[in-house]
Amino acid sequence: MDSLLLSLNINPKSSNLPPLSQGLLPRYNLNKSKNLIFLNKPFSPKPRTSINCSSVSSLTPQLDKSPAQTLVFEEEKEEEKEKEEEEPLCEIWKEIQGCNDWEGLLDPMNFHLRNEIIRYGEFAQACYDSFDFDPHSKYCGTCKYQGAHFFEKLDMANCGYEISRYLYATSNINLPNFFQKAKMSSVWSTHANWMGYVAVTTDEEEVKRLGRRDIVISWRGTVTYLEWISDLKDILHPANFGDDPTIKIESGFYDLYTKKEDACKYCSYSAREQVLAEIKRLTDYYRGEEISITITGHSLGAALAILSAYDIAEMRLNIVRDDECVTNKIPITVYSFAGPRVGNLKFKERCDELGVKVLRVINVRDKVPNVPGIIANEKFQFQKYVEDAMSFPWSYAHVGVELALDHTHSPFLKPTNDMGCAHNLEAHLHLVDGYHGKGRRFCLVNKRDIALVNKCCDFLKSEYGVPPCWRQDENKGMVRNGDGRWVLPERPRLEAHPPDTAHHLEQVLKIARSNNDG
Repeated sequence: MDSLLLSLNINPKSSNLPPLSQGLLPRYNLNKSKNLIFLNKPFSPKPRTSINCSSVSSLTPQLDKSPAQTLVFEEEKEEEKEKEEEEPLCEIWKEIQGCNDWEGLLDPMNFHLRNEIIRYGEFAQACYDSFDFDPHSKYCGTCKYQGAHFFEKLDMANCGYEISRYLYATSNINLPNFFQKAKMSSVWSTHANWMGYVAVTTDEEEVKRLGRRDIVISWRGTVTYLEWISDLKDILHPANFGDDPTIKIESGFYDLYTKKEDACKYCSYSAREQVLAEIKRLTDYYRGEEISITITGHSLGAALAILSAYDIAEMRLNIVRDDECVTNKIPITVYSFAGPRVGNLKFKERCDELGVKVLRVINVRDKVPNVPGIIANEKFQFQKYVEDAMSFPWSYAHVGVELALDHTHSPFLKPTNDMGCAHNLEAHLHLVDGYHGKGRRFCLVNKRDIALVNKCCDFLKSEYGVPPCWRQDENKGMVRNGDGRWVLPERPRLEAHPPDTAHHLEQVLKIARSNNDG
C-alpha cells in the first residue's frame, strides 16, 4: 500500500476531469449494446459434439501404440452421456471459477472446466500472437493491432469481449532477456514494452452464457525459454501492498509490476497503477451486476497474473457496494500456465486468506514451474520454520491448485529434449484438450486443431505434415506501395493511457487510505 501512496502525486482539487457520471464511459466503444459484429470462426469453446479418438487418428497416419495410448479410460458414450447431463455453465460458474478449489472437477476433468481453461489460455496466447517480436522493426515491443480491432485481427471477434485498455511496463529494469527492443534508432518507444490488456464481456448473449460479466486481465509472457529465467536472482522483496512487511515477492517481478518511467508517456504509470485504475473504473461502471475478475498469463505472464490478483484483493478493489448499499465480493480467479513461483510462504498464505483462487496448469516435463525456490519451497517439510524462525531469504511457495499434465501422454507429440516445447503455451492447451484424469486415455474433446501446437515450436510428429514455427505475418508485414516498392507501412499510434486514468487511480488511493485508517 505504501508503494502506491508514495507513487501518486495527485491534487484532487486541481483535477479538470469530469465526475464519474459525466463522460467516463468504457473506451473502444465499450458499451452495453448487443449490436456486435461476429466472424464465422469460433473462439469460445462452447459445448459441442466431441471428436472421438478414432476419428482423429483416422485423419493421420497410424501411430505405434505407446504407454500413453494404453491407459485405462471410460467409454466415450459414457462421457457424452455425462456431458448431456451437466448443468449449464451459467448455473455452476462459481464452482468452475474455483470457489471450492476445483474439488471434484479435475479428476475426472469437468467438461465446462476444460473449455474454460482453454478459453482463458487463448486469451493469454493472444498476447503472443499480437506482439511484435521483430528486432528489425521500429515497432518492436508493441502490439500490432489497435484495441478496437484486436480480437477481430486474431480471428476472435466472436469471443464476446472487447478491449478496455492496453498495459505497458518500463523495460529499464533488471530483466534484460524478457524485453524486446528494436535494433533501429527510430523506434516507437525507447523505454516501454507492451505487456497485455484488460478486456470485458460486452456481448449480452455471452454474459448470459457465462452467468456474469467477466473482466479479463491477460499478461504477456516471453517466447524465449531459459533466458529470462537466468535473470531471476531469487531475491525476495517486500510487496508493500498491505501492512505486513513479511509478505514478499521475487524482486524482478516486483520491479516489472511497480516501476515506471516519467520520461515515457507509455510508462508514466506503472503496470500496477494501470491495472488498479482500470479495475476500479470497470467495477464502478458495472456496479450492481454479477461480475468476475479473471486473470491469465503464461510463463512470466503467469507470475504477473498471480501478483496482480493478490494486489487487487489486498487493495479490496473486489469489495463493492451495489445501489442498495449491499456489500458484495467479486471473485478473483487466476488461470496460470507454466508459471514460476512468485513469492514466499507468507505470500501464498495471504492469497489463500484473501480468497484468490489460482489454477496452475503445468507440464511435468517443464522446468520453469520449479523455480525460483529450488532449495526451500512448498514441498519442503520445514519451510514454515526456516522462513519464520531463520528468516531464510530464498523461500518460495506456489499458490493455488495444480493441474499437472504430461506431454508424453499425447500420441500427437514427438519425443524431444527441447525444453521450449515442454514450456510452450499451445502445447499446454493441447494437453488440456486431451486430459480426462489420472490413468485415463488421452483423447481430444474439442475441435482444436493440433497444428496450433507447431505455431511457434517443433513439437508435432512429422507424419502430421505441419511445419515448425509456421505462424508469421505475410511478407513479415511488408506491403507494396503505389510506386511498386516494398515498405513497412506506418501503424496508427497506440493510445498510451486513457485520460481518466488519474481520476480512477485517485479513487484507488482513497480506498488505500481508508484501508490504512481501518
